[in-house]
Amino acid sequence: MKKIEAIIRATKFESLKEELSKININFFTYYEVRGFGIEKGKPISYRGAVYDMGYIARYKIELLIDDSKVDEVMTCIANTARTGQVGDGKVFVYDIEKIIRIRTGESDEKAV
Repeated sequence: MKKIEAIIRATKFESLKEELSKININFFTYYEVRGFGIEKGKPISYRGAVYDMGYIARYKIELLIDDSKVDEVMTCIANTARTGQVGDGKVFVYDIEKIIRIRTGESDEKAV
C-alpha cells in the first residue's frame, strides 16, 4: 500500500479530479494549502490598490493506492498538472505500514 501526496496549482485541480476518475481513482482527500518557493506570489490589484499575496494558492491531494497503481497515478498527476512553468508542484510517494478502519476494525487492504 502506498500514500501519494501531490501539491498542485489550484487551477489544475478540476482537470486532475476528472483524469483520476478516468483511471478509477474516485476517492482522495484534498485541502487548500499555501506556500512559496522559486516562483513568488503575484501582486493582485483590487480596486486600484496592489496587494502582494506572498504565497501561491495550491491544493494538496492525498491518495491511498495499491502498489501496482503507483506509476499510473503518478503519470496521471504529472501529465495533468504540468504547465511547464516554475511552480507546477510536487508528487511524493510513501510506504504505508498499517491501516485500520475505525468503524469496523478491518485492517490493511480491507480498510481502504
